[in-house]
Amino acid sequence: MILKKTLYIFLPILILFSSCKEDKGIKRDLPPLDTSSINLKFAKGFSVNDNRDYKILTIETPWPEAKKNYKYLIASKEQLSKMTFPRDAYDGVITNDITKLVVTSTTHIPALELLGVEQTLVGFPETDYISSEKTRKRINEGKVRELGKNEGINTEVLLELNPDVVIGFGVDGVNKTFETIKKAGVPVIYNGDWVESSALAKAEWIKFFGVLFNQEQKADSIFNNIEKDYLEAKSIAKQAKTQPTVLSGAMHKDVWYLPNGSSPEAQFLKDANVNYLWSDTTGNGSLALSFEAVLDKAKDADIWLNPSYYSSLEQLKKASSLYTNFEAFKTKNVFSFTNAKGETGGVLYYELGTARPDLVLKDLIKICHPELLDGYTPYFFKNLK
Repeated sequence: MILKKTLYIFLPILILFSSCKEDKGIKRDLPPLDTSSINLKFAKGFSVNDNRDYKILTIETPWPEAKKNYKYLIASKEQLSKMTFPRDAYDGVITNDITKLVVTSTTHIPALELLGVEQTLVGFPETDYISSEKTRKRINEGKVRELGKNEGINTEVLLELNPDVVIGFGVDGVNKTFETIKKAGVPVIYNGDWVESSALAKAEWIKFFGVLFNQEQKADSIFNNIEKDYLEAKSIAKQAKTQPTVLSGAMHKDVWYLPNGSSPEAQFLKDANVNYLWSDTTGNGSLALSFEAVLDKAKDADIWLNPSYYSSLEQLKKASSLYTNFEAFKTKNVFSFTNAKGETGGVLYYELGTARPDLVLKDLIKICHPELLDGYTPYFFKNLK
């Protein structure tokens, strides 16, 4: 995820700093913030204070255990030309009429499209991962430039694009590429949607993009509809008369990784009204167990979800014949989102799943309770053949 800001926007600000003696008593300091802020129901990683003339966007949790908050000043070019403020108080200054931006995660693409601002996207690292037909069309037309790999973005191409802002993400705050971009005068905003502890909290980050594009009301309406759809599906799941037992994950180098019981993935399963066999566990990150421990507990599980990146039962068997010991393998009740892909191989779930948790929940309900959601066809999850 990456951001940029053109230097000419800051020129009026520098002039104001250098000509304070000529202001003749006119007060140009930032007016104090009022008490209004963006209403957030679930998200904890960002906040917004709104004074009609400007906004302060604070990213409070850009990555786990972040040591500082990141603050950004957002205002119109006209308003910025009238303001004086301590530049070092903000991690970036951004105009609210963005015409060009760069994002660095596929999870950001749906937010742009839902808000109807996808035409502002001019660059992305590893564009093959983008699955959306609408944005793929723009890529094929040469309107979205390839920026190389996420961990080593081509800064020369990015700066040539001259975006207004770059939406980035970080795992620890150490990113030389982002530092280079910021030194060139391009603001980089860290998006921390992936750090949130629930699916609805992650989806609520559409309001983050609503703030950037001055479309708060539209973002709020979109999220309210997604939340409503999610809660209605959750209510339908409660009607199920049985709770199938569920296994998740697969082995990597002889260690089986699966969601802990307090993770967003486990919350999906709880809301789908199933018996996730590790629902009583807690902690950060995935559980790491031995094959023997998993087999002992889940040998007779009714359903097996997300067996890593494997796209068929044959692949699972070739990877390890041990997998054939599970009842869910024998009954072919193994489901994964790996086979729902875009035209260049990008996995749809990794792009749209964060923005549309209502669809993810409906998929799980339909898989685990086939009698419910009459007429619904799973969007992400497919039965492995």
